[in-house]
Amino acid sequence: MDILISGASVAGPALALWLQRYGHDVTVVEKAPALRGGGYAVDFRGPVHLRTLQRMGLRDALEARATHMGDIAIVDATGQRVAALPASVFSGDLEVLRGDLAEVLYCATRDRVRYRFGDQITAIEQDEHGVEVAFGSGAAERFDLVVGCDGVHSGVRRLVFGDDPAHRRPLGVYGGVFTMPGTMGLRRSGVMYNEPGRAITVTSPHGDQIVSMSFYEPGLEFDHRDVDGQRRIVAERFAGAGWRTAELLQAMGRAEDFWFDSTTQIHLDRWSRGRVVLLGDAGYAGGPGGNGTGLAVVGAHVLAGELDRARGEHGVALRRYEELMRPYVATCQRQSGGSPDFLVPTSWKKIAQRNRFFRAMRYVPVAPRLVRHFATKTATAFDLPDYDLPALV
Repeated sequence: MDILISGASVAGPALALWLQRYGHDVTVVEKAPALRGGGYAVDFRGPVHLRTLQRMGLRDALEARATHMGDIAIVDATGQRVAALPASVFSGDLEVLRGDLAEVLYCATRDRVRYRFGDQITAIEQDEHGVEVAFGSGAAERFDLVVGCDGVHSGVRRLVFGDDPAHRRPLGVYGGVFTMPGTMGLRRSGVMYNEPGRAITVTSPHGDQIVSMSFYEPGLEFDHRDVDGQRRIVAERFAGAGWRTAELLQAMGRAEDFWFDSTTQIHLDRWSRGRVVLLGDAGYAGGPGGNGTGLAVVGAHVLAGELDRARGEHGVALRRYEELMRPYVATCQRQSGGSPDFLVPTSWKKIAQRNRFFRAMRYVPVAPRLVRHFATKTATAFDLPDYDLPALV
């Protein structure tokens, strides 16, 4: 089939890798002018995720870029360490920077997949035999299948499934992420500072510091395209905060890679309509702790595998993809629901309770393994199908 994918971050190139191996003609359109680098760390947990990466032929390349992060120290306003988040709990089995993952996927697909950067889908019309797509560049083309892999703010979802607010379930946490030169002497380690409803995490996997500034404010409205407005939101919410917040806000104002968004889950009754289907965050964003990156690569494997099994019966493939993935997605989304209390406790009492929990782990030898087991259990709640795997090329 001639297949169009919208989005060149993680889900899109992961799907493109499989589709071109199965013999499909694949185009990936991405509104950004070039591949996006940098970004926060993402992780893969348990045998389902790792087996998928192995089948993709990418595990070794990603292992070479692993962060190998140590613990994250939780500090008070004076910088004194009061507890620590164990790396064995928060980094999964394999952690890489999102930009590194995107680059590995792109390099594995660019020779056999057409990438169209600086363009986007503006209209979709489909019939029984195909999909007519209009682009912002003015071009118009016809495809056999269109896949929306364009994230929480998916344009494909809006065009085909409507812009229903009920599709989005914000968890109340908003955050900005950016990089800055290393000023805290961190090396493969990090620090976290909390005040009620506010959290700052600084990590340094590879030299520079990655700063995340998150806050809890249910119902906040913002324009996801207005970067200057997003900077102002973060600056206002963290004004007057202690520790080294003022220093980090100054760095945020200079950062060229600043990114801001809400922690949001996506819930839809169907992930496909006709010859258009959603994959990853566009169709079922899990939220923090919901294995979103793992869901994207596993979902890509399943969607491509079912298309191959269906031998041209796209309707059969899309139904089977959803039947297989939906219970897995629901499990991951349930786990993510409690993330605000962990990320940004809203009172000093809740902050103290969380810190006592992690301090206690130091004195119970099996505690880190137990916590890691329960954190990984959700990621493994899926039986990966044994598809006919095309040869690596």
